[in-house]
Order: sequence, then structure tokens, then C-alpha cells
Amino acid sequence: MAIVPNTRLGKIEFYEAHIQPWAANAANIGLTSAQVTALMSQTAAARVAYNQAQAARDAAKAATQTFYNAVGTMADHGAGLIKTIKSYAETQDDPNVYVLAQIPPPAEPSPVPAPGTPYQPRVSLMQSGELALRWKCDNPTGSTGTMYEVQRRVGDGPYVFVGSVGERIFADESLPAGSASVVYKVTAVRSTRRGEPALFVVNFGVGGVSVFTASAGEQDENAEQGESVRLAA
Repeated sequence: MAIVPNTRLGKIEFYEAHIQPWAANAANIGLTSAQVTALMSQTAAARVAYNQAQAARDAAKAATQTFYNAVGTMADHGAGLIKTIKSYAETQDDPNVYVLAQIPPPAEPSPVPAPGTPYQPRVSLMQSGELALRWKCDNPTGSTGTMYEVQRRVGDGPYVFVGSVGERIFADESLPAGSASVVYKVTAVRSTRRGEPALFVVNFGVGGVSVFTASAGEQDENAEQGESVRLAA
């Protein structure tokens, strides 16, 4: 174990504690008065230097905090003035205000991309008897108000609009009894933007009901077969 501490302050404190006993017993511990006197002077100088360094650190911390506070006060007031300038420019409908203030005008908002394409269809039979079609759809971040337009095609007939919903589920209450195959075309719509439609093919059979997805440009018979699902009443 080291006799003298490793830290600078620890070294000062060690010699401050030992200088008097060493001075009083110099001859008996093998030291001379001159050696002890020199150490006493060096220890006192180290203590003064430490105190000055500590005071400088404290002053630097205080000055830094004062600097941070001053910048914060300036920034808050300046931000308020910029807000006032922007509000005035908008009220006056005068873009020259930004020129005079030498600040950039607000950027035009980027258009939100079109809604996504529905996918991963699921079917179930609701307690009231209608067929419930569910799906997922990944829409752009920040978009709101997306609706889902649903068209239905029974057999080889034409597509007919059957409803519009704000959630990713559609309850078909008018499905003709005895239908062997139904295709639902689901399109996500937001204002005037329309996503790519998805075709969900539902086949009814003795073993249950199968549902799978075909691309909007495919013929139904070329679609990939999906998982067969038995619906419970």
C-alpha cells in the first residue's frame, strides 16, 4: 500500500499533516532542518496553487452558466420576434416582409403520398349473418381521414360499389345467397388521392371458405391460392 496518496490534493494534505512532526523530530528521523524547511515551503506553495486553481474552476463554471443563461434569454426573445414577423407577414399577405427581415419564408408543405394498398385479407361470419372482410393497409405517416372504398363482383358479373368504410373491416350485408365466388376490390382513398386497389378473392365451397389476393391487373383464375378458412355460424 502506498504511503503517499496518488491524487494531487491527497499529496498536499499528506505533507501538510506530516510537516510539523518531521520538523519537531528532524534529527531523530534522519532529516535535516533545511530539508524539512524546503518541504514546508513547497507544501505551502502547492496549497496556494491548488486554491487558485479551484477558484479559477469555480469562476469558470459561474461564467459558463452566466453565458448559457444569457444565450437562452436572447434566444427566447429572438424566437418570439421571429414568430411575430411570420405572423405579420401572413396577416399582411406580403412575402416582402421576409425579405426585409432577412429570414426565409415558411417552406411549402410536402404533399402526403397516396394511401397504401390493402393486403392480408381475412374473412369471418358475424353473428348477424353477414360476411366480414378484414385487411391491413400501411398508409403514409401523418395521413388522416383515409376511407376504404369497396366494390364487389359476383361470379362473372361487373364490379358494383357496395360501401365505403373508415376502418379496415367491411361487413357485406347484401351478398347474394348461394354465391360460389366473390371478388372484392378495396381501394384506400384520402381526399382526392387514391391508392392502388387490391383484389380479394373469396371462394365458397363444401370444405369452407378460401380467401386470397390477386393483383389489380390479374385475372382471378391466375391468382395465388390462399388458406382455406371454415366459417362458424
